[in-house]
Amino acid sequence: MYKKRIIVSSKLVGRCILIILFFTTGFSAFSQKSNVDSTKVVGHSPRKATIYSAVFPGMGQMYNRKYWKVPLVYAGFATLGYFINFNNEQYTIYKQAYSDIIDTDPYTNSHQILKVNPSLLRPENITDYTEALRRQKDYWRRNRDLVVIGTVVFYAVNIIDASVDAHFFNFDISDDLTFNWVPGPVMCMDNKLMGVHFRFTF
Repeated sequence: MYKKRIIVSSKLVGRCILIILFFTTGFSAFSQKSNVDSTKVVGHSPRKATIYSAVFPGMGQMYNRKYWKVPLVYAGFATLGYFINFNNEQYTIYKQAYSDIIDTDPYTNSHQILKVNPSLLRPENITDYTEALRRQKDYWRRNRDLVVIGTVVFYAVNIIDASVDAHFFNFDISDDLTFNWVPGPVMCMDNKLMGVHFRFTF
């Protein structure tokens, strides 16, 4: 008596395996994705972070929960403000001294109280002394203007930093590298076949 052989198509076996794998791994992959997405903060706006930092420097960093950056922002502005004030004071002193030495009023003599070599105040050296005062005046004014420009740049960096941090607020930077594969239909030569979709999460 001959036993009846049952011939099973390899295509059918493959489809059955893919269906089983789909139900065992596919749903878990989608479930994992939804769980990860649910942990993200909804409504975190880069626009708000930019406006906050533009209106009140440091507020955008607080909005992004980067609290450690706030003292750096204020320390930077305090340092730049100190140097602006220092350079402006020196500029004012030398500007007044230069104005006093080139006018014809004998009572305007603030240039005489500057700590300089007394020989520079002699009549034969007064021209060189006047030129030295002019150079000092221009030097301190240039330094003050450069620090003001630096303050504007620092203010812009503060805004850019808040905006970039807000854009990457929900970006996953963990060390978790996940490899997921999900069975799905694949079109090949106008025929719908079963295939596998691969997705890397990093």
